[in-house]
Amino acid sequence: MVNPLALELNRVIEERNKPVYEMFSLLGKSLYFPKGIVSQAGEARGKADRFNATIGMATEGGHPIYIDVIQKKLSSFDPKDLYSYAPPAGKPKLRDIWKKKLIKDNHSLQGKEFGTPIVTTGLTHGLSIVSDLFVEKGDSIILPDKYWDNYQILFNVRHGSEIVTYPLFTKTNDFNVEGLLEALLSCKNGKAILVLNFPHNPTGYTPTEKEAKGILDAIKQAANYGINIVAVMDDAYFGLYFEDSIKESLFARIVGLHPNILPIKIDGATKEEYAWGFRVGFLTFGIHDPLVLDALEKKAIGSIRSTISCSPHLSQTIILDALLNPEFEMQRNEKNKVMENRAKRVKEILADKKYTDEFEPYPFNSGYFVSLRIKHSDAETLRAYLLNQYGVGTISLAKTDLRIAFSCVELNDLDRLFELIYQSCKELNELSIKL
Repeated sequence: MVNPLALELNRVIEERNKPVYEMFSLLGKSLYFPKGIVSQAGEARGKADRFNATIGMATEGGHPIYIDVIQKKLSSFDPKDLYSYAPPAGKPKLRDIWKKKLIKDNHSLQGKEFGTPIVTTGLTHGLSIVSDLFVEKGDSIILPDKYWDNYQILFNVRHGSEIVTYPLFTKTNDFNVEGLLEALLSCKNGKAILVLNFPHNPTGYTPTEKEAKGILDAIKQAANYGINIVAVMDDAYFGLYFEDSIKESLFARIVGLHPNILPIKIDGATKEEYAWGFRVGFLTFGIHDPLVLDALEKKAIGSIRSTISCSPHLSQTIILDALLNPEFEMQRNEKNKVMENRAKRVKEILADKKYTDEFEPYPFNSGYFVSLRIKHSDAETLRAYLLNQYGVGTISLAKTDLRIAFSCVELNDLDRLFELIYQSCKELNELSIKL
């Protein structure tokens, strides 16, 4: 039986935005933010000026109790910003700062209304919330034929969806807009969960301006056919643009595109701010109706509350402190330049025609990765050979595809890395001939 609080949220959303209501999974329709411990503690925080005996936390002298050996390592921060529970949706100031950052970094968001980012424990958690809210058994997840393997678990294994793929690139190495449209139009139940991941993992590709326009036209065309589209931007590598690509998230352009489209941006400090282990991510709904946004947020918080309760306060405090530091952006840009120099060097290396008899790169212009199409060897055989013979770690993705994370290889080591890949291909060829 669905809780009355969930029914009220459903009523608001159905009355004000029926396409979004129709996108919900059964679990999504059932989720709500309970008027329980967290809600009552929040109410008490503003009124209980004598005794506040609500939350399961220990205090002393009006502050959270802490252990000195821990606090000594964190002495630059106020204990109240470290040890107490953060709100389920995240620190309000951090959420506001991240929203301002989104507007600053994405020029197409200027003047548009959208939700305040909700803090998640990394981007995977954000994607899991989306899966909870919107993915039902049999729903179509639209992905290119090269994608991050965790999508399979997030959507298929956990919720019984069906992944529908389209070739990422055309024969001329352009983004395959027609393939994307065909995949969207193939959805059987009039609903699609479209995941767009740029810069792309595993290829390191971001669309050009022309391709971005084609993607938007395809999504809008599918929406015009009556398909309800949950458009999820997995922006894990946002900002790492090195060449001729769009320089903002497609989220910024999809907001307001069509009533049948719900844009959702998943991003965070993990890659953008070089803080992987801090696990600070964000989920942002790209619609403008404040009542619908409030209902969506309560449902998202219901998912958070019923899984992790809330994200770590310490990580949020450190990231907020960094974002407010006047030196932060300059230092981040310096690190982005390190990534750009590596990417450009990889481009120069792979432009050498001697490699083309064994492998060639898929298009790449951004992010952390380049993927190679291996022409003769099996990619998994090559991966194992590189590791066992030369101590080189790579990732095999398909029979022909090998992913290289140049993000974790020093600039001066890149030449030798690709030499070893080429040499290993040759050696495997010789072994196969002998066999």
